[in-house]
Amino acid sequence: MDDVVMVQIRSIAEMGAYVSLLEYGNIEGMILLSELSRRRIRSVQKLIKVGRSEPVMVLRVDKEKGYIDLSKRRVAAEDLAKCEEKFAKSKLVHTIMKHVAETTGTDVEELYKQIGWPLYKLYGHAHNAFSMMITDEETEAIFQRIKDEVFDGKDIPILTPDVKEGLLKNIRRRLTPQPIKIRADVEMTCFNYDGIEHIKTAMRAAQGCSNEECEIKMRLVAPPLYVLTTMTLNKSKGVELLSEAVEACQKSIESNKGQMRVKEAARAVSEKEERMLQEELEAAERANREVGGDSDSEGDYEEGMQMDVNAAPALAM
Repeated sequence: MDDVVMVQIRSIAEMGAYVSLLEYGNIEGMILLSELSRRRIRSVQKLIKVGRSEPVMVLRVDKEKGYIDLSKRRVAAEDLAKCEEKFAKSKLVHTIMKHVAETTGTDVEELYKQIGWPLYKLYGHAHNAFSMMITDEETEAIFQRIKDEVFDGKDIPILTPDVKEGLLKNIRRRLTPQPIKIRADVEMTCFNYDGIEHIKTAMRAAQGCSNEECEIKMRLVAPPLYVLTTMTLNKSKGVELLSEAVEACQKSIESNKGQMRVKEAARAVSEKEERMLQEELEAAERANREVGGDSDSEGDYEEGMQMDVNAAPALAM
């Protein structure tokens, strides 16, 4: 009772909504109309939709009649977030277990009985144990704990070399953190004497915010557009550090009577956005070569387009 579980809406009736409890073998439950919302209900269809997954609270379970009464309106905001996180972890665990079972010809139910459920019991959630098994040091200790506490020190029957290799391969492929790219776009100009040098100084100020975990890079797309980027495993820290780099760059250029406008603040970017940026850079490079080939002052133009803050031939840092 009072547990918050994830369900999928199956159908909507006059009394409420029939749902499937996703974490309990898709057994049927019902959200009564009065338990859908704390506010006056004008349209049930706007509150819930067939096929959508929803966190709900378990109110009553009548085992004899097979009734499970649920509530959507009583789920607190913090419980909602916890339920969604738990469900996402359980879904990932099931994906790994199912894939290992299919690729090794193992019965998935037995795999859960001998490895999955023991991990839930011993570590609070199998996902917690899987996260620890990314490193070799923890893996053997976890399997040994299952042997000691579930199989009285004997080997786990289902843990053949193929099953073990399949588990570790899937766990490391799906749970190893992937670096996130953080990017900010700025427009920067300086028409003061030695303006290019002042811009280089500002770029060095931005890159000077780098630390051991995140290296800040800044490069020219096409005047006056510049991009600042970094790679990180921690999104919030990456955004914070890149924002500091933008501020340092702005402070430096404005101290030399230049101007800078933040076109897009620091944020995580998708692969699609990165492909678009790469296409812009390539287009700018092609345009630079074409103009440079027709001009007597090719060297001067190249310096403007490809200036490097450390006086090297290329700009990209």
